[in-house]
Amino acid sequence: MSIQVTKQDGIATVLLNRPDKLNALSGEMYHELADQFDALGRDDEVRAVVLTGAGRAFCAGGDVGSMGGYDVVAGRKRSRGHHRTILALHNLEKPVIAAIRGPAAGVGASLTLACDLIIASETAYLLMAFKNVGIPPDGGAVYFLTQYVGIARAKELVYTARKLPAQEAHDMGIVMKVVPDGQLEAEARALALDIANSATYALTLAKKLFQSMYTPT
Repeated sequence: MSIQVTKQDGIATVLLNRPDKLNALSGEMYHELADQFDALGRDDEVRAVVLTGAGRAFCAGGDVGSMGGYDVVAGRKRSRGHHRTILALHNLEKPVIAAIRGPAAGVGASLTLACDLIIASETAYLLMAFKNVGIPPDGGAVYFLTQYVGIARAKELVYTARKLPAQEAHDMGIVMKVVPDGQLEAEARALALDIANSATYALTLAKKLFQSMYTPT
């Protein structure tokens, strides 16, 4: 399965499981992710969520090989699928931790930034790779990135499409913590367990308050 979900101790781990493609998202994976996020939002036993990727990458972006041949109508349908996935993640009323290693590129960066907290391994990097495939940033990338770093730095990262290493992302305030590659899962789980064992309803309300800072109510 390209998306695997496991649950233990109040924590749901959502694994992008396509390591041979660096977890690049196919059209089916977008829909499956959105469905999983919606289901986790309704699951009262889940109190925190970890989103991560199998193998040496978090997510290399969308599956470019499957994008060829789109006309305008198909392209719009694809974009709607992306937006549904990001909105389902963003609106999940539980804290979500991104645990990233290797590339988080294109929509992989969008997924990362849509999470509440980010833990990165030393091999991780963010890459606003959209111009490299001839598309504007999607998946809410501009919205989320600008919240973290401001409009000037966000423009620089989008316009240059340069790699943003984990440590630099930490220095900018995007990444919460940078850890050795082999410790990524343990660090993410420890943080998720701390959250799951705390006043999660209060954190749900806190998440809503953070979101309302940027969204008119």
